Amino acid sequence: MAYPDYLDPNTAESTRLVTPRNATLLLIDYQPQMIFGVGSIDRQLLLNNVEALAKTALAFELPVILTTIAASSFSGPLIPQLARLFPERDAIDRSAINTWADHRVVQEVRAIGRQKLVMAGLWTEVCLTLPVLSALEAGYDVYFVADASGGSSTAAHDLGVQRMVQAGATPLSWVQLLSELQYDWARKETYDAVNRIVAEHAGAWGTGGFYRATFSAAPDRALAAIG
Repeated sequence: MAYPDYLDPNTAESTRLVTPRNATLLLIDYQPQMIFGVGSIDRQLLLNNVEALAKTALAFELPVILTTIAASSFSGPLIPQLARLFPERDAIDRSAINTWADHRVVQEVRAIGRQKLVMAGLWTEVCLTLPVLSALEAGYDVYFVADASGGSSTAAHDLGVQRMVQAGATPLSWVQLLSELQYDWARKETYDAVNRIVAEHAGAWGTGGFYRATFSAAPDRALAAIG
């Protein structure tokens, strides 16, 4: 990813920022049975948010690791919103509740070699919290996307978030991550992709983009500009 001439990626203002070059995304257990059990967020909103998160990773070429738990016996396959975005990538299926307990996941993280791990998953209080805690203890900088994750209840989600934050993980929203990765609107190679994601998934922000575009283009061209 190229930066504008006036930005020096070697002297960024904070080493805590997530960039297209320092992060890996782990999407944990997005399966039908896990979706059924979510009670902390509207399920359709959850599906919207995780699809937006996955598209964000593709737009910025982040490495992505997909996992499932007991896919053939209990939880079902990876949801279609993710399967169609990653048609050539198999999810790592496991039996252990903690994703980090599966050596294949840890080996892939190590092979990618990035220090920052961004995670989202179902359910927040179990299948997300456990690998977040484990990765922190393994020395990684860990972020989790709270609004693309869901717990079995609001209380369970909130307690999971508190536990991860207390351990040192950083909470994000998917829009926050998208904006942080874009970093500068002069970064043209991802500008169109970001605007498509916003138009498809960011509600009022996407509508605002269409409204703005109508002032600089005919309505049909405005639709194309954000779609």
